[in-house]
Amino acid sequence: MTLLPAEQQPATATDEERLARAYLVRVAEPPAAALVAFVGERGPVEAAARVRSGDCPEKVRRETAARREVDKAEEDLEAAAKTGARLVVPEDHEWPAWPLLSLAVASGRGVENVAAPLALWVRGEASLVEAADRAVAVVGARMATNYGVHNAAELAHGLAVQGVPVFSGAAMGIDGAAHRGALSADGVTVAALGCAVDVAYPAGHVDLLKRIAGNGGAVISEYAPGTPPARHRFLVRNRLIAGLTDGTVVIEAGIRSGARNTATTAGALGKVVMALPGPVQSGNSAGCHALIRDCKATLVTSVEEVVETVGRFGPRPEEDRPRTKRPTDGLAPEALRVYEALVPRAGRWADQVATESGVPVDRVRALLPELEIDGFAVRGDTGWRRIVRSAAR
Repeated sequence: MTLLPAEQQPATATDEERLARAYLVRVAEPPAAALVAFVGERGPVEAAARVRSGDCPEKVRRETAARREVDKAEEDLEAAAKTGARLVVPEDHEWPAWPLLSLAVASGRGVENVAAPLALWVRGEASLVEAADRAVAVVGARMATNYGVHNAAELAHGLAVQGVPVFSGAAMGIDGAAHRGALSADGVTVAALGCAVDVAYPAGHVDLLKRIAGNGGAVISEYAPGTPPARHRFLVRNRLIAGLTDGTVVIEAGIRSGARNTATTAGALGKVVMALPGPVQSGNSAGCHALIRDCKATLVTSVEEVVETVGRFGPRPEEDRPRTKRPTDGLAPEALRVYEALVPRAGRWADQVATESGVPVDRVRALLPELEIDGFAVRGDTGWRRIVRSAAR
């Protein structure tokens, strides 16, 4: 993964666009679906001007009414720069547009509280677009057992060894263990916060967050500098963890928990959801067991099973020696995208495949039978599954 200092990150946004988004990202509490749609229609500069004057649709006025007169864009950018942070916006090369598309698509389908972010504050060396490629989220209980902490660290370490970035929420317990596991393998890990990137929370993870930002990873947030943590903000940030990754692994979670909320969101986005089983008597694993029992998560017990379940992680080109001919080499680009959106152990319907692949649903419906004829997919009671074929030398 290419790592660049914050001041050298390639960008295409103009100063005016960045200032506009710095204003907009503070003016409404995310996820602000109406404001996001308005910015998409008008562009950030015009949208910001209209929000300031109140010349905007009623839904946008409601989302921005409490803060539209608070313009701290320049102050926020300066405050972020002093802590080594930057504002990454959709106009930047660094913006992870492809993974975040799942949020926009789900929001367009009527799924609530999953609107895409207007911008992201980022502290750390990692290029966000590269960190969000081939990434897996590892989440779980704050009050974790030794069993959970051990498995989270081992799993994250193993993923990092294979070059898979690990995302989590920097909370105590499973999240912290996942970040540490990835760091121990010199891997890339990203922490998504429910407060600003310059706020020392949780206090027990201040040093961990510094290690993440200073060792090839990143600390990210939608919240402007100085924004304190709040319960609802942690639930909101869970959609970023789910959206920015290809799959989510839950390691210890109660029946009602933030980790299970992340898994539910990942499922609504069409992402792969996995869960690690625990002792049957453990309340900490009750949420994992419920996800597996209700067929909302695939049971996994190892790094290899996670990689297989997510489905699209092959060896990186430099590790693929000698070169082999892949069965998919003959597939056209759209067919390959549809194939890669399928997974071996869980069925997906055409609309889910369209969301994951970015291929229009009518085209997906035409391609899936062709893939079945060619031996790449099979249709079952729960939808379409991928058939994994051996590569030929």
